[in-house]
Amino acid sequence: MRPISECIVFLPAPNWAATRAFYEGVLGLRVALEQPDCVIYQVSGAAYIGFCQRAETPQPAERVILTLVSPEVDAWHDHLQAHGAEITKPPAYNERYRIYHLFARDPNGYLIEIQRFDDPRWGG
Repeated sequence: MRPISECIVFLPAPNWAATRAFYEGVLGLRVALEQPDCVIYQVSGAAYIGFCQRAETPQPAERVILTLVSPEVDAWHDHLQAHGAEITKPPAYNERYRIYHLFARDPNGYLIEIQRFDDPRWGG
């Protein structure tokens, strides 16, 4: 059996134009593939997220969390605020998980978590 080489998570996106503006313009993700009613973004390496035009998001949308890992949580906080993103939890340290993170909301209501791992066991 061949090993798994890539990962794509697909989510419905009723707010198509705002979704594209957020993921391309605000987060700066590269479009890896355009399809008739879907777009796939490269997050990093072989990790991708895809959005497809659909009438509704799963409810409740806030149960979906897209976590992006970066050592620059504070800089992302400032960047997201400057672009009018809704910050639902400003940067804070979570002792239980040994992470420094923030939460924001994308145009579809999905939670975006940007976090830095402070756990030496994480080798990502």
